[in-house]
Amino acid sequence: MTPPVLAGLAGAALVGFGLYGLILHPHPLRKLLAFNLIGSGVFLVFGIVARRGAAAGLPFDPVPQAMVITGIVVAFAASALAVALILRLAAVSGKVTLDPEAWAKTPSTRPDGGGGQ
Repeated sequence: MTPPVLAGLAGAALVGFGLYGLILHPHPLRKLLAFNLIGSGVFLVFGIVARRGAAAGLPFDPVPQAMVITGIVVAFAASALAVALILRLAAVSGKVTLDPEAWAKTPSTRPDGGGGQ
């Protein structure tokens, strides 16, 4: 097994684990981590595909590298925004869940006594 094939399989495994975590876990922070895992796997696979094209004798193309670097920066910014939103959700509601049934079961901490709906 060559190193590019192994790296491609590792990227596919990262995407698979990320999808598993995204579907299985209801906690928003775990969903965020799973989504970041999917992004890392996609960046790895995209980099390997671009590298294999250059190794096959095709002319060097800097666009895939630029797209991966830009994607990493955008993913970092989106992750920071998501963490800020999760912290705000925890500050406002006192709990961090995306389950609508959990919101309906407990009274809200809002001053108007709303039921969270």
